[in-house]
Amino acid sequence: HILEQDSINKLLLEKAREGKIVVRLKGGDPFVLGRGGEEAQALAAHGIPFEVVPGVTSATAIPAYAGIPVTHRGVASSFIVITGHKASDKGEPKIAWDRTAKGADTLVILMGMRNLQNIVDQLIQNGRSPSTPVAVIAQGTTDRQRCVIGTLQDIIGKVKSETLQSPSVVVVGDVVQLRKYLRWFDK
Repeated sequence: HILEQDSINKLLLEKAREGKIVVRLKGGDPFVLGRGGEEAQALAAHGIPFEVVPGVTSATAIPAYAGIPVTHRGVASSFIVITGHKASDKGEPKIAWDRTAKGADTLVILMGMRNLQNIVDQLIQNGRSPSTPVAVIAQGTTDRQRCVIGTLQDIIGKVKSETLQSPSVVVVGDVVQLRKYLRWFDK
């Protein structure tokens, strides 16, 4: 990032006060872990009108490109989107792993590559079976997309051996098994 979030908010306010029409283009949906809410809140606090154009969140788009639906009849009827960026006990927001680990059929973790070991540990410690299927999808929707499939028990080793890097989306749950039938993009 070139600017910290507070600086972005200040720049939006500054340019709007100059009477300019400001467009803040964000990847995905600005209100799904995209800080669009913070930016809109800063504008609203200063009486500056704004519009929000929803986008397609990477939480559903990237798994779809990998052939993994986040819900599927008979397999998963719910999903949770989690930030993995600061998923350690030292970061904010602190994840309520005791409620999250088994809170939905499918877990989609955005920005979780750096904290993948802690995420896996927390999921197992809080009730997810070590044999739960996991997909790590790197550089999704691009021609460099790569997907590694494993379980909570072995995904760390597989990701390391495949040298996957950020940005990546992690999908946890039985829907991962559908990839063998539904993968289309990487063919």
